Amino acid sequence: MATNKKFKILFVTSELAPFVKTGGVADVSSALPQKLLELGHQVRIVLPKYGAIDERRFKIHEVVRLKDLKTEVNGEEIEFSMRSSFLVGKRARVQIYFLDNKHYFSGRHSVYTDPRTGEYYPDNDERFILLAKSVFKLIDKLGWVPDIIHCNDWQTALVPVYLKTIYKDNELLKNIKTVFTIHNLGYQGIFPKSSFAKTELPKKLNSEKGAIHKKKFNFMKIALKFADVITTVSETYAKDICTKEFGEGLESVICERKKDLVGILNGIDSRVWNPEKDKFIPKKYSIKSLKDKELNKIALAEKFGFEANGDTPVIGIISRLSAGKGFDLIKKAFKKMMKLNAKFVLLGTGEMKYLEFFEEAMVKYKNNFSCYLGFDEQLAHLIEAGSDMFLMPSKYEPCGLNQMYSLAYGTIPIVRRTGGLQDTVRDYSEGKNGNGFVFDEYDVDAMLKDIERAIELFTTDKKAWKKLMTAGMKSDHTWLNSAKKYINLYSKIS
Repeated sequence: MATNKKFKILFVTSELAPFVKTGGVADVSSALPQKLLELGHQVRIVLPKYGAIDERRFKIHEVVRLKDLKTEVNGEEIEFSMRSSFLVGKRARVQIYFLDNKHYFSGRHSVYTDPRTGEYYPDNDERFILLAKSVFKLIDKLGWVPDIIHCNDWQTALVPVYLKTIYKDNELLKNIKTVFTIHNLGYQGIFPKSSFAKTELPKKLNSEKGAIHKKKFNFMKIALKFADVITTVSETYAKDICTKEFGEGLESVICERKKDLVGILNGIDSRVWNPEKDKFIPKKYSIKSLKDKELNKIALAEKFGFEANGDTPVIGIISRLSAGKGFDLIKKAFKKMMKLNAKFVLLGTGEMKYLEFFEEAMVKYKNNFSCYLGFDEQLAHLIEAGSDMFLMPSKYEPCGLNQMYSLAYGTIPIVRRTGGLQDTVRDYSEGKNGNGFVFDEYDVDAMLKDIERAIELFTTDKKAWKKLMTAGMKSDHTWLNSAKKYINLYSKIS
């Protein structure tokens, strides 16, 4: 269903590239608003102003009427400001409002965790209660009333419930509709039951029928109950999360809202992830100049201290290091992986047990494996451009972006058939439709078999390999189609 209506959309998020990023939500929060603006809609973004965000670089400035705002969190009066900047793209300039409060945000350089302990900040509940409340103060002070407030993940989950309870009789806000996007159901914002009192929500919601889930206060659950529509980031994941296997304990709540649940596959920003235009890689290339990809492989080999060889594939991995991303499989299979005719490079950070494992592996298997444990945007681009294959054996995957980046760069993905991976990667055995290697069972042997299949094709049939690369590079996973689906969704609920 097409619509010509132009919407005013307030996008609320806890991460936004290039300002602050720990995962894919930052990329989506950047690319989707820009595309919506390009399509003629008014879009503004609300984001916490963390201490790690460079004020001078991004020209973040005060707005007089948005200074010295006040609200209550946990019974205490909190003073904050909404400062301003812009998300600047080639064809879009999106207004951003940064929630600035020294105690909760600007006084801390880390986003969610205390860098001294690696543990989540114990007051993350209060921090994101403040984020939700700041949205309504912003609307009131600006007088700019959105048609849609588009919320993303648990950190923004209280916006829909505040709108339909505390602000339900507010004339200014009564026509606003909310969209809540689940980027990863595995992160729900779970806190002690006592956190409920900090929110000032109606007491009737302090129950298992409301905001409490298994005797804990659950941010995600309350959004699932109160948002006008729920989206998630691929069609398959929308089906997956209604099952016990992937529902993370909330499957019954989700099934109650099944008619309001829509899967819309994320896109990729082709201005940023495009081998023909990529400013981070040594040599730009296209389908017509695939030979130039080899120069990026050489540069990647030099970066990680091994010799590039046309007959030995490089397999890249860029990921958060967690069990959900398949790292328990990789850990179990690692000794056998190191015996394969391949070089492995990894970029990522995450759980300590994996960090320690890969630190040791880098020494023990230095001839076959190297890694950078952290995040480096330029290195991520070099790995995508310089690798021959990309390994992504996720246990579950709401959408996944790296497999789509890999397809765009002619880097063949090796993935498990789940969530967004299933929606974007088709197995080589499917002939002309194939663009990667896909295994079904979440199993070490199944993953190894697929890695071996990919290595065999790479080493024995260069013509077929080039055809596979070309098929991937012809895939269209840009944001245009996805943005149009969101616009149609906004139209249905407004």
